[in-house]
Amino acid sequence: MIRQAVIMAGGLGSRLKGRTEAMPKGFLEIGGRAIVERSVEKLFACGVEEIIIGTGHCSSWYEDLAAKWHCIKLAKNEDYANTGSMGTLACCAPLVKGDFLLLESDLIYDDIGLFVLVNESHKNVLLASGATNSGDEVYLEQDDHGFLRAHSKKAGDLANIAGELVGITRLSKPALDWMVAYCEDQKEQQPRMEYEVAMTAFSSSRAVVNDRIFIRKINDYAWREIDDENHLKGAVETVYPKIVERELLRQSRREVLLNPGPATTTDSVKMAQVCADVCPRELEFGRVMEWICDELSLMVGKPGKVHTVLFGGSGTAADEVMISSCVPDDGKLLIIDNGAYGKRLAQIADVYKLNFEVYKSSGYLPINVDEVKKLLVNGAFTHLAMVYHETTTGLLNPVPEICRFAKAQGIATIVDAVSAFAAIPIDMDDDGIDFMASTSNKNIQGMAGVGFVFARAEAFEAIRPYPPRNFYLNLVLQHDYFVKTSQTRFTPPVQVLYALRQAIIETKIETIAARYARYSACWDILVESVERLGLKMLVPKDVQSKLITAIIEPDSPAYSFDTFHDQARELAFTIYPGKLSGANTFRIANIGDIQPHEMKAFTKFMEGYFGQVS
Repeated sequence: MIRQAVIMAGGLGSRLKGRTEAMPKGFLEIGGRAIVERSVEKLFACGVEEIIIGTGHCSSWYEDLAAKWHCIKLAKNEDYANTGSMGTLACCAPLVKGDFLLLESDLIYDDIGLFVLVNESHKNVLLASGATNSGDEVYLEQDDHGFLRAHSKKAGDLANIAGELVGITRLSKPALDWMVAYCEDQKEQQPRMEYEVAMTAFSSSRAVVNDRIFIRKINDYAWREIDDENHLKGAVETVYPKIVERELLRQSRREVLLNPGPATTTDSVKMAQVCADVCPRELEFGRVMEWICDELSLMVGKPGKVHTVLFGGSGTAADEVMISSCVPDDGKLLIIDNGAYGKRLAQIADVYKLNFEVYKSSGYLPINVDEVKKLLVNGAFTHLAMVYHETTTGLLNPVPEICRFAKAQGIATIVDAVSAFAAIPIDMDDDGIDFMASTSNKNIQGMAGVGFVFARAEAFEAIRPYPPRNFYLNLVLQHDYFVKTSQTRFTPPVQVLYALRQAIIETKIETIAARYARYSACWDILVESVERLGLKMLVPKDVQSKLITAIIEPDSPAYSFDTFHDQARELAFTIYPGKLSGANTFRIANIGDIQPHEMKAFTKFMEGYFGQVS
């Protein structure tokens, strides 16, 4: 995994004269966006978690960028005017922890180059292109095995030219440390050393045998380094349109899923599944799963307070893990049922012949909290199970209030948060939740195929003595095996987990609070449209989740859900029928990678359809 990238952005950009006197080159705009910000977005999209930017000239611009992107760290080269790019890279080196991508700040490029480097088998790889005719080419010479041997701006100086230097490289931490030491050793002779000089010295050193820098060439690669006005003109008029065209061709067909899940995903999440084949028993993949578990745990609790246990399966599988693993034979479970998923918890408990009772509540009105509390204070129950957000209707249940009360009575709490997690802020300790289930394919915006259970550390230890009721879905067995081996007991969905890793990165970048704000903005657009049409919502506005909305179907012989659905699908919108028995509804979800402008487009269609059938 490549978790970090370094962008070198310390230079003066003097050849661009007035354009860069008071602004770094990286903030030149092409297509209405700063080129360095385009790089930041591309790096995050290929799985990079942290970007280190080496600054110098006009560093305050990058301070503002880091304030916008919390995953950016800055390292300022205080002597940028007197050192070359290697001096700036040396300032970044203490922040680098492992393999990383190295880029120049003044590049525009096709993101396929990043994808190629990330998936290369060599640790140290330099990206090369065919002829660019840019007028400022740096040519690369390779040895008989394809490794970097020399570079020069004069093609005649080299024997076996592999291509032109792009300015995007994958490097290992040992390679970087060697280059920094070499730069320090050569300081007197080469005070303004460029990074490619140190790379060439590293790759051609006799001390380096197995980690030389491999040259990976993409012959017809679209890119441009912008050093002067001619470069900028060529970038705007020729290179950038080519990049846009090629990246658009690789995008998936855009389908806006307004169903309650699986949710719409980003192309970068989809592409994360396109990776080298890896045996899930290798340590490399174990580290991926460890990272996923750690990051998911931090979304719902403080460090060390929550365990996350992964299972191949759906959210229902995660629910079954909790119900079958967390209630002892001598326990008694109270299940709150106010929709299809509360009912499902009861069905699971019945299959395992648990001692349980069901508190039946309305599917569209708030739970009577006082009634639930009365049931919990009489000592009849040891465990409570409920749904955080009833996907059937969009009803948001008062989980923190009920679970905190239950915990005060010594009752263990079990929560289905499948469609609440990663949208509704949750702290399991503060909210009184012992065990909680979710899945990879809803608000976290990954692909379907992974269910997971969160367990507070203290609550997990309490269930350890319970005899297993289930072999595959046992929480303790799965957790303990993973802690011991960094593997799941049975074959995991490898590609789906790589997609989940990318989805987590994108969630951290957006933040759960900002994601819920985006979902809420889409909900506001939907509700305004529903009210304009005179349609009714099943659940009162003040208890809706703002994630899923159940809308009562109009009493009109001209209305047909199937027709409504099919016409929406023609416009790439997928909608879903209601699921609450006794209520004729359809549901519109606004979870996943859905933007407000897309919800506006859907509501425009919806208003047109209902205008015809009213």
